[in-house]
Amino acid sequence: MMRWMMALVLTAGVAQAEMTEQRVTIASQGKTMVGTLALPDGDPAPVVLLFHGFTGTRDELPIPGTEDGVFSRTARALAEAGYASLRVDFIGSGESEGEFADTTFEGQVADGLAALAFAQADARVQGDALRIIGWSQGGLVATAVAGRSDAPKAVALWAAVADPEATFAGLLGPKAMADGMTTGDQPLKIMLPWGAEIGLKQGFFDQLATFKPAEEIASYAGPLFVAQGSLDTTVLPVAQEVLLTAHQGEEEAFTREMDHVFNVFTSPETLDEMIAATIAFFEAH
Repeated sequence: MMRWMMALVLTAGVAQAEMTEQRVTIASQGKTMVGTLALPDGDPAPVVLLFHGFTGTRDELPIPGTEDGVFSRTARALAEAGYASLRVDFIGSGESEGEFADTTFEGQVADGLAALAFAQADARVQGDALRIIGWSQGGLVATAVAGRSDAPKAVALWAAVADPEATFAGLLGPKAMADGMTTGDQPLKIMLPWGAEIGLKQGFFDQLATFKPAEEIASYAGPLFVAQGSLDTTVLPVAQEVLLTAHQGEEEAFTREMDHVFNVFTSPETLDEMIAATIAFFEAH
């Protein structure tokens, strides 16, 4: 508890974190992926990879009443605690090359592994002391990057997708799920619940049944932190138990009365608490 409280004090001072941010480019899937490398002052620091969610970008969801996105705020909190971070736009998202309609889980895993290799080789950070944070679909990606590389010193999954078929059936609706299996290379237009229209090709839908986050994280032997909201209607609370049960090793569950976006539309307080708990877990491992 003392360790967690100390981290929360650091997170409360997130706006005062001293760091520099540099735009970086990384080759992945034959295209250019764009990221932000955040470096705390001083010697090269341990680095945390940040993987964004479905339709997200590297700064992630803007937090009302602040100048932050969920991940840009997280990066500053990490810097305050002495961690570098690398947050990326997956191929087809944000500033990275490619079309979002070509998004697949395996493509994003390739992007995540490319980001990991970049961080391991970059002299500006301690690539041999690497951690991962993945949110929602980014958490799904993190399970595979961790499991297939077994490189991270610790992994934090925030409201991570554990059952892709169930999650996306709820998000996209039954008609889109059925139509997606026959759309081929013609993007299927889909209106999301929050009003955004996207296109997805059949490759995305094909992998809903074949990608198994629980099996991926079962291959990861390192420490695992799994955060889940009891009010989450996008990734249902059972996901936390599924991932923790599959994983064998040191682990911690973080559960709060929070929705899929950690209550940020009301206040960043719960997000800051979760960031602090994540940092405390990293510090312990």
